Amino acid sequence: MATNILMPALSPTMTEGTLARWLKKEGDTVKSGDILAEIETDKATMEFEAVDEGVLGKILVPDGSEGVKVNAPIGIMIEEGEAVPSGAPAANGKGGEGNTSPSGSPALEAVKEAGGKVAGAAEQPVPAPQPKGEAAPAASAGGGSNGRVFASPLARRMAEQAGIDLGAVQGSGPNGRIVKADIEAAQKKGGVQGGAAAKPAAAAQPAAPAAAPQAEAPKPAPKAPAITAPHKAIPNSSMRKVIARRLSESKQTVPHFYVSMDIQLDALLKLRADLNARAPKDGPGAFKLSVNDLVIKAAAATLRKFPNVNATWTDDAIIQYDDVDISVAVSIPEGLITPIVRKADQKGLATISNEMKDLAARAKSGKLKPEEFQGGGFSISNMGMFGVKDFAAIINPPQAGILAVSSGEQRPVVKDGALAVATVMTCTLSVDHRVVDGALAAEWLASFKKTVEDPLSLML
Repeated sequence: MATNILMPALSPTMTEGTLARWLKKEGDTVKSGDILAEIETDKATMEFEAVDEGVLGKILVPDGSEGVKVNAPIGIMIEEGEAVPSGAPAANGKGGEGNTSPSGSPALEAVKEAGGKVAGAAEQPVPAPQPKGEAAPAASAGGGSNGRVFASPLARRMAEQAGIDLGAVQGSGPNGRIVKADIEAAQKKGGVQGGAAAKPAAAAQPAAPAAAPQAEAPKPAPKAPAITAPHKAIPNSSMRKVIARRLSESKQTVPHFYVSMDIQLDALLKLRADLNARAPKDGPGAFKLSVNDLVIKAAAATLRKFPNVNATWTDDAIIQYDDVDISVAVSIPEGLITPIVRKADQKGLATISNEMKDLAARAKSGKLKPEEFQGGGFSISNMGMFGVKDFAAIINPPQAGILAVSSGEQRPVVKDGALAVATVMTCTLSVDHRVVDGALAAEWLASFKKTVEDPLSLML
């Protein structure tokens, strides 16, 4: 029996994704556990495994399709020797009424409803059906009979930015849906379309008294200046959109404040060199420590001493985590991801080092599992390898703190009343002031500084 292959939810927060590419072709035999496709979520590109056996009879959503909703049909699985049904099967495996062709499949209609884009499909406005007879109630522009305005997410965003009332725009998409072309046409006509596209509610307004001055019509928001210089437009990936949304929300809604300290690294660098010299070069016990590994361990030990920094704000309570799970920022081609070292305070340096190398490698290849980058109670962002002298990081919500680690460099310092040279790095702690007050942030950073400058304490 033909069954639908549905867009999977590869993370708890995933509502839609991009079908990056199919790894099976129509007509290929599929066994349980075979990799069917690669799905791009907001954090990584992940493999989608088949759970049933059969033949991939039809691909409904082609490679590169964006904005595909979770549980939308993306393909049809059939049994050996079975013909692909003329109607796309419903989600429970029964035949449906939808067209199974890529241009008219229920899956692609779901993509269009989500404002998604399909590779190779041109966005061409379709005339909206006109109401027949007087029995049918007149629908508002771009909306249904209940007054709801139907518009793609892109059209809504463009209208909001341009100051255009969606109710005054006539939709040219399927069933009168407002699409990008309609907003662009409205902008060219001064924000609204004339004639039948005018908002019906406007005609129902009573005329203003003759003595009252006529209200000035609101002016549309100024358009962004056209880019005339040679350029190329790079579409935003799902990950880049999520980074932009989450960090914008963090800076706008979380009251940040920052505490910085200079920390001497000479003792830590000596310990690192001694441990690396003693480490096996290969085999199961091999390791090679980085400065970042020791920073993770020092931060974890400090968080265990100050559990009220390892916390999250909610309106009802401050949540303090029992485990010390540290998110470590890793740069990848698509943006940034924060794999998590779980229970870092309970792990040795060699374990942290090997685990971090594995997480970073799989982060860069898009192979992290959701549980490996979702969660965490505290973050570390280290840009010391780039020679950065100091910086302040944006909090990764819902966490309450993030430590920005800069480059270690030789600086003049005063030791016992005499001028000396030491390797110094500047660390800046960004905290959520709803959870962490100034004195607590200063105590935490002072304790972290003491641990780094006396790193033998990490061996205890």
